[in-house]
Amino acid sequence: MSSVDVGTRAPDFTLVDQDRTPITLSALAGRPIVLAFFPGAFSATCTAELCAFNNSMARLNAASAQVFGISVDTFFALKAFRDSQHLTFPLLSDFNKEVIRQYDVFFEDMIGLKGLAKRAVFVIDKDGIIRHRQVVEDARNEPDYDQVFAALAAL
Repeated sequence: MSSVDVGTRAPDFTLVDQDRTPITLSALAGRPIVLAFFPGAFSATCTAELCAFNNSMARLNAASAQVFGISVDTFFALKAFRDSQHLTFPLLSDFNKEVIRQYDVFFEDMIGLKGLAKRAVFVIDKDGIIRHRQVVEDARNEPDYDQVFAALAAL
């Protein structure tokens, strides 16, 4: 069992977004948060996933949810990725691989690349409690978006 299971407090962190602005999870209390961990900017499945979230912004906004994409890419790469895909939510750089370890989504080895984020989605309620956790073991697959929206609807 992971220490970041449903019903537990989401580990707090501060990461910089694509514009080098620090974002602290605990400072966002009061609204639902969706953390979408992804292995790497510009890869096909990651692009599809983040665009799916972007295309669902009306549903996310209806749930008052704030989405953050998180990868170990540099903020430079994340800015280029966000701009190229016209994403409307922040992308956070976990370049030092601290948060992917905190959330137990550290990918030891993905086709020879060491220490990427596993594809995973966490839904955190307004009080900072994890209400949905989905870790996709095969990075070629996207998360189950229906489960994410069901978790948000249940808040």
